Amino acid sequence: MWFWFAIGSAVFAALTSILAKIGIEGVNSNLATAIRTAVVLLMAWGMVFLTNAQAGIRSISQKSWIFLILSGLATGASWLCYYKALQAGEVSKVVPIDKLSVVLTMVLAFVFLHEEFTLKSLIGCLLIGAGTLVMVL
Repeated sequence: MWFWFAIGSAVFAALTSILAKIGIEGVNSNLATAIRTAVVLLMAWGMVFLTNAQAGIRSISQKSWIFLILSGLATGASWLCYYKALQAGEVSKVVPIDKLSVVLTMVLAFVFLHEEFTLKSLIGCLLIGAGTLVMVL
């Protein structure tokens, strides 16, 4: 099941880039990010209430609150940078660089979460990095 959600994430992320590039024309990138964020906020809370998950808010630990807030701050910073890059650059060049997050995430997961980093992982990271260079240069 997770695989199909991951595929959906990739499809919607691709649409996000194209729709954002068209939408930010003539709009301040910070304002565009704020509008996008407001829509995401409404959609996320809508899903919370639609699935009746709001009662779970009371059981969230302090540690989880801290890390969810930090994750939100990282997301906000990422989106602000992404929209500024999209506004100034070509989608076909911005997106591959943005997707270097895959490599960075794998390395950080190995260092901080002690996830397995195999030869296959290393080769994948190198290929993603090389592919990014090929697409951007």
